[in-house]
Amino acid sequence: MSGKKPFEQSKDKEDINKNEELAPEAVEEMSTEAEKRAELLERMTKEAHKLAEELATEKDRCMRVMAEYDNFRKRSQKERENIYSDVRADTILKLLPVYDNLERALKAETEDEAYRKGVEMTMDQFKEILEKMGVAEIDAKTGDKFDPTIHDAVMHVDDDSLGEGVVVEEFQKGFRLGDKVIRFSVVKVAN
Repeated sequence: MSGKKPFEQSKDKEDINKNEELAPEAVEEMSTEAEKRAELLERMTKEAHKLAEELATEKDRCMRVMAEYDNFRKRSQKERENIYSDVRADTILKLLPVYDNLERALKAETEDEAYRKGVEMTMDQFKEILEKMGVAEIDAKTGDKFDPTIHDAVMHVDDDSLGEGVVVEEFQKGFRLGDKVIRFSVVKVAN
């Protein structure tokens, strides 16, 4: 025997019998509790998946907004640079009639050497300023090949002694600012 007194043994048997009677209820209760926990776990899993999807969507949206902003920033920078370049070119273009008038004044016959010297000095100063601003004259000498990227042909002449597409005469000087042509050379071309 186990060393327990007979009274204690009968009490243990009673407890076992009670446990056996309670066992189906306890099992059912445990089963219900397990089902509730399983449902809760399932809901939490679904909620976690839903939150993970929302997070992925928001992350994607955030990345797109960041990319759009970066593109906007680059585009704005490029536009600012282009605006500066365009304003410079427009300003210089508006000053070119002064150049043309000084050039005509130099070609005009005059007996007043002081006047001529003053016009030459003014023209030299004007050319120096244009050069400092990055403006270069486009050379269009007689005999040069016509280039539509820098020349504007306003007259054509048939002359067998000259080759086809050759500049015969320059009417107005052309200019470029860096690589950009701001005014084409106006020329007469032989066909």
